[in-house]
Amino acid sequence: MPVELRKRKAPAAPPPPAPKRQSKASKVATKVKEAVTGKSGATASPAAKPGARPSVGAQIDLEGFGGEIETNDGEKTTLKALVEQSQSGVVLFTYPKASTPGCTTQACLFRDSYEPLTSGGLAIYGLSKDSPKANTTFKEKQKLPYPLLCDPSATLIAAIGLKKQPSGTQRGVFAVDKSGKVLLSEPGGPAATVEAVKKLVASTGASADAADVAEAKEEEEAEEKEKEPAAAAVNGDSTEEAKKDEA
Repeated sequence: MPVELRKRKAPAAPPPPAPKRQSKASKVATKVKEAVTGKSGATASPAAKPGARPSVGAQIDLEGFGGEIETNDGEKTTLKALVEQSQSGVVLFTYPKASTPGCTTQACLFRDSYEPLTSGGLAIYGLSKDSPKANTTFKEKQKLPYPLLCDPSATLIAAIGLKKQPSGTQRGVFAVDKSGKVLLSEPGGPAATVEAVKKLVASTGASADAADVAEAKEEEEAEEKEKEPAAAAVNGDSTEEAKKDEA
């Protein structure tokens, strides 16, 4: 009879080695390396969506921000150029359509408060998708003391987060200082947008007054220190004269 050969079972695979416990020194070294290289095990936070409204306090790169726009006089410009021309920053208030009731109310409220709103160096501009002709008619009829910006492609309106889908404009206000720091960024009605700028001007004005007081105090202290050596010299001369008189 033929001998039947039995197959041997394959040996079981050895268990995987237990992971080595990382020492405290090694953990510290790993964290330092991640901090330097900017890499870590955590996933990166998602990038901001295009058209998202910049938050107050955020720093924006003014170079190319919002693309090219046009004044109601037909002059090509950019937000960066407007900021550079200003004394302390730019305020943009957006409106859906020139010469409509709500937009007229908003524009006239900014007109009536123009002097106090610009007293701190901020430059005021209206911003809409209207044509230069429509905005010029609007400006002349309402006697607006500030320029109106035309953004038919809504590039700047979208960049400041006030584009209304699919093709409209949300009423609101946006302000940025000379360094590109966002000072104000919010939607609102005609009166609310003006009030927001008034509060901004009041808060920055208070800060400026405090800085002026501190500077004046420092100047007074510096003057007092300069007077001290002269006063000491005069007192010394008087003492010497008195001694001579006594002698």
